[in-house]
Amino acid sequence: MFQYRQVLVRLRAGDTAREIARSGLLGRDKITALVKVAQARAWLDAAAELPDDATIVTALTPPKRAASTVSSLEPLREVVQRWFDAGVQGSAIHAALKREHGFTGSYSAVRRMLQGMQAARPPEATVRLSFAPGEAAQVDFGAGPVLTRPDGKPRRTWAFVMTLAHSRHQYVEFVWDQTVATWLGCHRRAFEWFDGVPGRVIVDNAKCAIVKACRHDPLVQRAYAECAEGYGFRIEACPPHDPQKKGIVESGVKYVKGNFLPTRRFRDLADLNAQVRTWVLEEAGQRRHGTTLQQPLVLFALERPLMRRLPAIAPDLGTWQRVSVHRDCHVQFDRCFYSAPFTHVGQELWLRATDNVVVLYEDYRHLASHLRARRPGQRMTQRDHLPPQARAFFARDKAWCLARAADVGPRCTELIERLLADRVSERLRAAQGVLALGSRYGVQRLEVACERALAHDSAHYRTVKTILATDADLQPTAAPDTPAAYGYARFTRAAAELFDGEGALH
Repeated sequence: MFQYRQVLVRLRAGDTAREIARSGLLGRDKITALVKVAQARAWLDAAAELPDDATIVTALTPPKRAASTVSSLEPLREVVQRWFDAGVQGSAIHAALKREHGFTGSYSAVRRMLQGMQAARPPEATVRLSFAPGEAAQVDFGAGPVLTRPDGKPRRTWAFVMTLAHSRHQYVEFVWDQTVATWLGCHRRAFEWFDGVPGRVIVDNAKCAIVKACRHDPLVQRAYAECAEGYGFRIEACPPHDPQKKGIVESGVKYVKGNFLPTRRFRDLADLNAQVRTWVLEEAGQRRHGTTLQQPLVLFALERPLMRRLPAIAPDLGTWQRVSVHRDCHVQFDRCFYSAPFTHVGQELWLRATDNVVVLYEDYRHLASHLRARRPGQRMTQRDHLPPQARAFFARDKAWCLARAADVGPRCTELIERLLADRVSERLRAAQGVLALGSRYGVQRLEVACERALAHDSAHYRTVKTILATDADLQPTAAPDTPAAYGYARFTRAAAELFDGEGALH
């Protein structure tokens, strides 16, 4: 409105409308309309006070005309308002009105009503966040190109992007998945790339970082909390459905997808990551950033000394997971099996896995540690975790049998060796049974029984048991040249009953 005040001043000074129009302040038509209004209100009187801008606007604004007709859509305003608030498009609203409410009007009526509703809304305002050097970094995932895995199958990659909020310097790494282990590993390599740790890391509500999203009290992934504690940064989760709080990295992901990926080809994942690191240093880091109006690497040189130093010993990053103890006294993790104490069968435990170790906890109490299995289906078992009967069964192996037999005597050792050396049948249980007879009859009698069984060339469990049960080991040993010495007495008596003295069969 300042032009109208200047026109009034010049009119009071005696300038003509033609001269004022020639200066470019206003057109002749507008000056003519202003002159009429000014004459009616005595504004051209040099003695009168110039009106303020609000008075001039009110005087020049024509009164609004009342609507000549009422919109045919007015009875359905509440329905349209509800859909408009839900973000439904105008064409979809028009189709739904015809389908569900029998509306026969044109789309123009819907469009005019939506325009009025949009004008009634308060304008959306925003505030740009600023960060001090080393104060914060923002992290996000973005979709990457499809590459062929080592097994020959194509698979989507994902771009992990961490952007320093002050300098806009980036760390970019392409990975196969968004698991917790991948998330933690990318953080470690990002901090090593920057050679420092920001004061806080602003993240979205991805499951690898936040277990339960909440505006006020988000629940942080246990493994990620350990990572933050080890490196000394704080985790700041964005409120649900509010990604603008990490708009810096959102723009960084778009920049990677729009400026790096379209013009390049990649052999494999290693080649992709090698190219993106070169691109970050030689192109992305050297560009003039549209917001800071400076090169990211130049600002990073000032920011780097203000970041937290890396710990002398890198934290042992591990993933946490709830697992159930199955009936076989094992838990399953990453397609492998790890034993747990049999007293916890049916219970849930905490499992913490690193690159080399898997540890089981009952809440905070340590239960077991295992070396991490290296192939799917592998079972890592500690015998102390098995039930007593199972431990006893597995403990009585061939080595145990030979050791116990040596304690009994040389004949028992020889008989056990013959049982275990059988090339046709597995006779471990027979060896265990022979040794168990020692606890019932004594080791001295067992040694004698084994000696007699060997003398009859009958290295069997039943033979040793029969000798002990019939107290044959307590009888004096018969002379070698008599049938009784070889156990044939019963056979000869039976033969005498079947044959007569002349050899005829009865």
